[in-house]
Amino acid sequence: MSISPVPAEPDVAAAFFALRLACQTDVADVAAALASGSPAFVLLDTRSDAAWAQGHIPGAHHLPTAAIAAAELAAEQLYVTYCWGPGCNGATRAALALAQRGLHAKEMLGGLEYWVREGLPVQTGHSTTTRPVDPLTAACGC
Repeated sequence: MSISPVPAEPDVAAAFFALRLACQTDVADVAAALASGSPAFVLLDTRSDAAWAQGHIPGAHHLPTAAIAAAELAAEQLYVTYCWGPGCNGATRAALALAQRGLHAKEMLGGLEYWVREGLPVQTGHSTTTRPVDPLTAACGC
């Protein structure tokens, strides 16, 4: 099997990729924004109570997807959602629920799985832990 012989026209491809960047962010960009001390967004962990208790990104707010419809959220705020990882579409569903409420939302690609794989801190209870960086994620260099 090969790549489709008919690629998108450059202007169509540019619009597509620009839209992806407008709706998604990645672990490295979220980590840098949080480290700055004044991120321009609220980070939402959309996983279950049990998953949140196992560990979450320091500074994140816990808001399971099912609770988004009833949550009091600021209209002018940007919300960045994350769930477990790329094998789960929970962050996508949460970002959709926010957007359907008329709120600004982005999805963090890779979720908590890639946050951990990049050696970033995870809060568990009253302590913070890190794991070694996965060499496969560290080699990206983008």
